[in-house]
Amino acid sequence: MTDFRNTSSSTRRWLTGCLVASLAVLALLPALPARAATVSEAVGELQHDWEAIRYQSPAAEREKGFEALAAKAHKVSEAFPGRAEPLVWEGIIVSSWAGEKGGLGALSLVKQAKALYESAIAIDGSVLEGSAYNSLGVLYYKVPGWPVGFGDKAKAKELLTKALTLNPKGIDPNFFYGEYLVETKQPQEAAAYLERALQAPPRPGRQIADTGRREEARALLDKANKAAK
Repeated sequence: MTDFRNTSSSTRRWLTGCLVASLAVLALLPALPARAATVSEAVGELQHDWEAIRYQSPAAEREKGFEALAAKAHKVSEAFPGRAEPLVWEGIIVSSWAGEKGGLGALSLVKQAKALYESAIAIDGSVLEGSAYNSLGVLYYKVPGWPVGFGDKAKAKELLTKALTLNPKGIDPNFFYGEYLVETKQPQEAAAYLERALQAPPRPGRQIADTGRREEARALLDKANKAAK
């Protein structure tokens, strides 16, 4: 360490001034995090935020909520290039934004979500228990077909079946395959998958989403049973 005892008083004053100025600059800098978030932590935060908007926010606030969350999700995808998980969740959030927006104005968002899912599948389609296949399949049966959109019921079935193969007991793949069957006028077949969705094991840390999805599954099962009579 430097010994200032033999320096002149004017030099000591100058050095002290420099030190004080340096400390003042450092005080203005933002504190650095102890460590950067892992991809699991970042994706987990997106999941939590999505659940809060989807199942706990007033309907009138969801579109803006998903729009803001989509921007956050895009930053996560950029922060973890080459990882499929953020792309899947960015796609889910953009899809949800499109669902709240509705109409032809949502078509560009739907196409954006489609591209995100396809990019995730190209990296690792099995990630998150095949959620990219499941979510892309949902788009194919919900979006109108040509010439308006890219909807294709046969392609939807192919993708949803792939998702079920990867996660046969999962709540989401069973629910959405059941919904697909209801929308394609197969209510009797749909009931079995909706029952499986209701019996699916809970997902750690996903209580809000599981509760909301089960409510949706019960309502859809009731609709399927009435249609089957």
